[in-house]
Amino acid sequence: MRIIERKQTNQRMSQLVIHDNTVYLAGQVGEYHHNVADQTRDALARVDALLEQAGSSREQLLQVTIWLADMADFVAMNAVWDAWIPAGHAPARACGEAKLADPQLLIEVIVVATR
Repeated sequence: MRIIERKQTNQRMSQLVIHDNTVYLAGQVGEYHHNVADQTRDALARVDALLEQAGSSREQLLQVTIWLADMADFVAMNAVWDAWIPAGHAPARACGEAKLADPQLLIEVIVVATR
């Protein structure tokens, strides 16, 4: 039987799930800043912290899905992303526009990694 680890779990969800050597993160958002660059930095810092907790890192990303409240923020988000992602370690990635859970949220980042 394979063990599933769940961390930072409540009734609705876990922030981090590990199955074998695959790491799944819940969607990460930033603080309520007025611009997508600052929210992206916050969300990616949360990703870093969860990956570290799982024994992983941004060098081990497999797939990332990014939801933006407005695709007009694509260039500003990518400027932060490009500085964050280590050269040679870009994951498979998708980015789309979606109505997020709170109107103040501009970005949500969903990650699958290995460890």
